[in-house]
Amino acid sequence: MKQIIQNLNTGVTELLDVPCPALKPGNLLIQTICSLLSSGTEKMLLDFGRANLLSKALQQPEKVRMVIDKIKTDGLASTLHSVKNQLDQPIPMGYCNVGMVIAVANDVTEFKVGELVVSNGNHAETVVIPKNLCAKIPVGVLPNTAVFAVMGAIALQGIRLADPTLGETFVVMGLGIVGLMAVQLLQANGCKVLAIDLDDDRAAIAKSLGADVINLNDYSKAKNVDGVIITVATKSDQPIKQAATMCRKKGRIVLVGVAGMNLSRDDFYKKELSLQVSCSYGPGR
Repeated sequence: MKQIIQNLNTGVTELLDVPCPALKPGNLLIQTICSLLSSGTEKMLLDFGRANLLSKALQQPEKVRMVIDKIKTDGLASTLHSVKNQLDQPIPMGYCNVGMVIAVANDVTEFKVGELVVSNGNHAETVVIPKNLCAKIPVGVLPNTAVFAVMGAIALQGIRLADPTLGETFVVMGLGIVGLMAVQLLQANGCKVLAIDLDDDRAAIAKSLGADVINLNDYSKAKNVDGVIITVATKSDQPIKQAATMCRKKGRIVLVGVAGMNLSRDDFYKKELSLQVSCSYGPGR
């Protein structure tokens, strides 16, 4: 079967012929109809793979500490060999998949062969996915619409952690696919939404969906909000610092995307703010 693979050492992305995965207990075997490209997560992987070894190290300081510890115990040559082997391991791309169930494990009773499902499967012709990361597609929903369900689940999990209530005001910082879905889910929950993004086109979409758009250079207009959902992808610490400035006392901040985590204790101490990092789709994950 065909599958999209990336080499983290060279940054090369290839469409390869690989063996069809074997069905495992608790899993479904799914024949892909379509899959969705995540412009945020997958671009980050591509950029990481194309970076040189020094840049890779700077992006993952915690791994550098592990490498230093390994050098102390195993020596330099052995450690370099181990690091190279790790980077040479192929990484399957993709996590938003729609397909037809073509086999189910004996211990799976919730799904049947022939059903259409959405899952967190890769960009591959056939995928094996645990049943708790699959969902049946309702009749009348097209595959190219259903494939966005995984991205929607990521936005929804962030909102669950923020626990918004009717009439509260929330900021959504970062208006990619996940951010725009968060805007709509918060509105459906009865919240007022302030939307922030550097991209004017994305901000215009958020405005068309009913959000009030705030210019990032003048984010001070967002004062005393009940919570902030951060859906950006950046190495900067600024999003969390800005979110802390926007929040009221005991406000909630949920990091759904990626941001720097060098926090100022004072920012959180004075207001007793809470900060949670959302784990993708939540409990099923």
